[in-house]
Amino acid sequence: MGRSVLTASTDPKGAAVSDSDDVKKVADLIKGQNIAMLTTIDADGTLMSRPMALQDVEFDGDLWFFAETSSRVVAQVRHERRVNVSVGSGSTWVSLFGHAKVVDDVEKKREMWDASVEAWFPEGPESSDITLIKVDAKSAEYWNTPGGRIATAFSFVKAKVTHEAYDGGENERVDL
Repeated sequence: MGRSVLTASTDPKGAAVSDSDDVKKVADLIKGQNIAMLTTIDADGTLMSRPMALQDVEFDGDLWFFAETSSRVVAQVRHERRVNVSVGSGSTWVSLFGHAKVVDDVEKKREMWDASVEAWFPEGPESSDITLIKVDAKSAEYWNTPGGRIATAFSFVKAKVTHEAYDGGENERVDL
């Protein structure tokens, strides 16, 4: 998939982290997320973001979305492949940079088809009005607070009482 080799990524204890470890970490952080914000670049350079349903496939560096063939998002991806995808929950946020492309492949649409997609596109995967957008993630930055909101609240209180800066959990940038 043309992944780049990491040269300076380390885990919190300073040990070298391989790119497969980075992909797994990002996969673990986005697992279970249903909606992402896909940001594209319009022809005039304007950044455009919209919520898109993430397809429920194992993250291997690629993200998949269904879209209407005639939609603005598809036109923007055809014009400019650079995109950003962000997902988040109460304790985890991930921002991925990558290159998108439009994939008009009926077999791939059938493979990824499920009831949630059918709710948006009742015509079925064979429809020429439906296409896939594949995002090949090149890098990611994530913020993760293990323990969720309770741990975050505790850390805020601890910072206030001890007069030490708030430790917001993990924040790493990784090449995929």
